[in-house]
Amino acid sequence: MGKIKVSIVVPIYNLEKYVPRCLDALVNQTLEDIEIICVNDGSTDSAPEIIEDYKKRYPKKVKTFHKENGGEWSARTYGLKKATGEYVGFIDSDDVPEVTWAEKLYNAAKENDADIAFCGYDRVDLDTGKTVSTEMTQYGKMSKEVNWKEDFIVYANPSLWNKLYKLEKVKHLEFLPFRGCNDTLFLIHSYMDGVKKLTFIPDVLYHYYLRSSSQIHSMNEKDIENLKKYLIVTKEHAIQIGKYEEYKETLSAMAFLHLAISWAFMLSYDESVNMKKALKEIINYLNQNFPEWRNARHYNIFHCFSKGFKFIGIWGVHLLYKLHLPIIYIKVNRFLLDVLKKEVKW
Repeated sequence: MGKIKVSIVVPIYNLEKYVPRCLDALVNQTLEDIEIICVNDGSTDSAPEIIEDYKKRYPKKVKTFHKENGGEWSARTYGLKKATGEYVGFIDSDDVPEVTWAEKLYNAAKENDADIAFCGYDRVDLDTGKTVSTEMTQYGKMSKEVNWKEDFIVYANPSLWNKLYKLEKVKHLEFLPFRGCNDTLFLIHSYMDGVKKLTFIPDVLYHYYLRSSSQIHSMNEKDIENLKKYLIVTKEHAIQIGKYEEYKETLSAMAFLHLAISWAFMLSYDESVNMKKALKEIINYLNQNFPEWRNARHYNIFHCFSKGFKFIGIWGVHLLYKLHLPIIYIKVNRFLLDVLKKEVKW
């Protein structure tokens, strides 16, 4: 085996039913020079024994590490620090990459001298096997430079598993210690800390499985407070590196999108929460810490109406927040999802 081209970090916490399916796809990757870093994050089922079995059968590819439970973010950071490849990627143990996932992303990254390579993916209902949506294919085959004046940084899907990162660009980073949005802030910090060139391929190379225990039904107020805390950490990092004036509008737009739109909606499923109070607190938080959210170019009426239906919807939600009427957004979106079974992807 030659020099490691791709390190693949797989955080594992239980899910014994799905781990073999994921690891089968990884040990059969068409790219030969890979390492599969399995990080057992204190599993209580048979997952630790499963990954040890794969290590025994594929000793040149599979590496296993066992640690006390610390959360997915800690397992990802642990695996990142163990990575030795030219590029590094992250896979969730209950999902399935195509066997060409590593090869196609690696080749795209090398051919274009990119710091991050992106691919398409689909979202699959675990119970029915039905494809719910296909995403990140709209960019086609292209490369671009990171530009903080573009919408891309705010709206491109931040999930880890449809990307390969050049290791030297992200080795120093750590995932922030909270669930749900640590992948988003990892990507943003990578942009702030030196990632410059991105490349895209439209191939659908990853299958993300939706489970009934998904985050949309388990969000709580502690999660919201954590997101608020670590958005400020991200802002402070921009200040420390002397880039806040350049980045502040984009960071504010990002804070609004994730906190006020995505996470506020998920919080509405916690019946113990007073949503009117929670929404008021979100507005106050944004006004105090990310005041540019109100007039960010990303939510300008002409900008949004020129970009299509999805952005018109985002403009409408933004307007409701400015009018202090975000509860209307929550109720309409709940009706669409709960009654009409139509999920709006922001």
